[in-house]
Amino acid sequence: MRVRPTRVRRLRLRRAIGNAALASAVLTAGATYLAIQKTVTLVVDGRPQSVRTLSANVGELLSVTGISIGGSRSVQPPPSTPLADGMTVVVDTQPPAATDPGALTDVGVWVVEEAARASASPTLARAEAPLSAEGWVGTSPVVHARVVVKGKEHDVLTNAGTVGALLSAMGVRPDPSDRVHPSPKTPLHDGARVRFVDVAFRTRRAVRTIPFHTMTTYTDALAPGEERIVSNGETGSLLEIYRVKVVDGVVVSRTVVRRRVLDQAEPRRRLVGSADTGAHGTETGEASWYSFAPGDGLTAAHPWLPFGTVVTVTNLANGKSVRVVINDRGPFGGRIIDLSEQAFASVASLGTGVIDVRLTW
Repeated sequence: MRVRPTRVRRLRLRRAIGNAALASAVLTAGATYLAIQKTVTLVVDGRPQSVRTLSANVGELLSVTGISIGGSRSVQPPPSTPLADGMTVVVDTQPPAATDPGALTDVGVWVVEEAARASASPTLARAEAPLSAEGWVGTSPVVHARVVVKGKEHDVLTNAGTVGALLSAMGVRPDPSDRVHPSPKTPLHDGARVRFVDVAFRTRRAVRTIPFHTMTTYTDALAPGEERIVSNGETGSLLEIYRVKVVDGVVVSRTVVRRRVLDQAEPRRRLVGSADTGAHGTETGEASWYSFAPGDGLTAAHPWLPFGTVVTVTNLANGKSVRVVINDRGPFGGRIIDLSEQAFASVASLGTGVIDVRLTW
């Protein structure tokens, strides 16, 4: 039987209405799915990952991801907390042993390098937005900080509450000689700048050579100006113990804390025929100065010249001379005389420290 055109039109209309209703139902379901789907940052033992989930609360999220929350594991926020888009959930499945003296006191503290931010968690930045959920109201603990450790700069994201907890999570354990700015007890805030400077003190030993000096004695047994070598000089050795300061692996200072003569230097001795100069002896070598010389004014220390001997000290570099009185013993380590501060300043700058001189008495 032939179908009339009006009936064909009615069938087409019914089919179009059915298709539209089906499409509307699919769109409604898709919109509902998108409305309840959330993107959450899940941090497990310090390793963040971005998770898309339909879970209603933290406990359901952990259940569907296969994470057990029994035993001594820590979960922040609590399992009953409703999930919100952009939330950060931190799970610590391996808390530090209580007997470990270096264990963290902040359970679940983690640090992520800023360079890994995009790949590790695209929504991590949103975790700083305020969250309002039953059982947990406030702001996320995730903050950005710039940390300089031993001169190397790190941009990090962390949930640490203090500077000390942040450094500890980075494996940095400051000792009393190190410098931390600000103080380890300082609360962290977003954009904080932290600097750790490693300071170490070490002891070093060094053996250096003590040069011998020349001691001259004038005698009438030789013609004026005639010279005779009585004994050749021998070098000695001196042990020096240094306290070395190392900052971020670089030596910044050395301070001598002890000196000990291992082998005394033997002077080169010579006789010289005396002329009508009035001098009884002469000696050449290095002179230094010291601040706490006994007495006042132009005095000096000599290893063996009798106390009260008047000695003329001549700076061989500039020809300047000063007369000093021997009233102390020393130095013992290669130099031939220690001048008082005033005596040394009259022939050379105190900053010179050591000068070559000739002694005449």
